[in-house]
Amino acid sequence: MAKPNKKQPTKTVGIYCIKCRTELFKYRKGGKGALLKCFKERIIADYTSQPCHCPECGSEFARDTLIRGTPAYKIIGGKVAVK
Repeated sequence: MAKPNKKQPTKTVGIYCIKCRTELFKYRKGGKGALLKCFKERIIADYTSQPCHCPECGSEFARDTLIRGTPAYKIIGGKVAVK
């Protein structure tokens, strides 16, 4: 399978917890679709203290995984919002 593009996207988005509205990441998102996964190499700022858990309310919003051989977070549906 193909690796993600080496050239980073220019569009930066904020990823927030739905439950408590705490900012989790600043992320370089490519494309117009929904956020299904976050490649770790594209995360600009990580505001979480424990991976895949919200620092404020403690809810799990993602799972640590490998996608196409690259470390990534697989987002759990309905747990995060993108602005």
